[in-house]
Amino acid sequence: MADADYAAAFLDWLGCAAGGVDERAALAAGELGDPVLRAATAGHVLDFDDTYLPGIAHLSAPTAPAALVVGAGIGVSIGQALEAYAAGFEAMGALARASHPALYDRGLHPTAACGALGAAVATARLTGAPAATSAAIALLGTGGLRAAFGTDGKSLQVGLGAAAGVRAARLAAAGARVGLEAAARGFEQATGGTYAEPDPAERAIDANWIKAWPCCLQTHGSIEAALLLRGADAWPVAVVVHPVSLQAAGVGPRPDDGLQAKFSIPYVAAHTLLHGEPDQSSFDAVDDAVCELAATIQVRTDAELLESEAVLLGGDGAELVRVEAARGSPERPLDGAALEAKLHALAGDRLDGALDDPERPAQDVLEAALGVDSATGG
Repeated sequence: MADADYAAAFLDWLGCAAGGVDERAALAAGELGDPVLRAATAGHVLDFDDTYLPGIAHLSAPTAPAALVVGAGIGVSIGQALEAYAAGFEAMGALARASHPALYDRGLHPTAACGALGAAVATARLTGAPAATSAAIALLGTGGLRAAFGTDGKSLQVGLGAAAGVRAARLAAAGARVGLEAAARGFEQATGGTYAEPDPAERAIDANWIKAWPCCLQTHGSIEAALLLRGADAWPVAVVVHPVSLQAAGVGPRPDDGLQAKFSIPYVAAHTLLHGEPDQSSFDAVDDAVCELAATIQVRTDAELLESEAVLLGGDGAELVRVEAARGSPERPLDGAALEAKLHALAGDRLDGALDDPERPAQDVLEAALGVDSATGG
């Protein structure tokens, strides 16, 4: 059985998938009849799922649905599915970490670009498919662009990556042969990234964030900084972040819709100043008053900051407040009550105790989260 840290991240993903299953992108994915595509899209569509900052990748987003859906299909326990998930999580984390910031700088979406590998490793662990060949075939299908951020394409390309990883392991099991060394070299040539194997001394799970707010992780420092400033006399005229934060969350102060708003640093900062910390309903529609305030807040970058850091500046250029690592970070993890409240907000009580019994069939957990049959997706 995987340890408690993996279980917590997996349960968080389950909640996000339950909460996202009726979103537009997830419903569209469901029309294709691929349960992995549907589950992975649902789990990522709210942008509330856990995130690994050293690679800026959502490691559960492709690996959890692969492990759960494949595991349910072959009749394994949730404990076995969790072990496969942990293997995929760490494989994907190693690739994302070694490839950062090259993937971002080339306009790639690391969750999608590295996700097929993670899903392939998880599937191979469950099915006995050749692990190296599964990984190699997965690398050949690398894809996913940052240009999709703020659209349905972001969650869909993660779903496509997860489904591609499962197919890669099945192709390997069927006898296909691809050398991992050649595939890794091709990945590096095409993406600028670097293939790497997991390092037990540097576990990805130990640097994983479980999000406090349902929007791009690179806006979270700005949210918490704005929370700290609420009620003060001073109002910010600028927010300063690491350049990668603006790459990830580069939407301007007047987003077209709530989905785009999740990727706007000035919008989420202004929302927090006016209304407090955001929840899912904060992104149902764009708030005109928030846009007006957001238009007065500049976004500046400073490469000397941490990638999670945000600084709010006043009109005289003086620092008003600084946040190095927001709530949900490994340095400041959510407590048990906050995790439970998040899960209940997303899934009601239907996931209570979902992972308590490692012998529970994975199929039962899949149905509790998504209400689907593993074979048909519906």
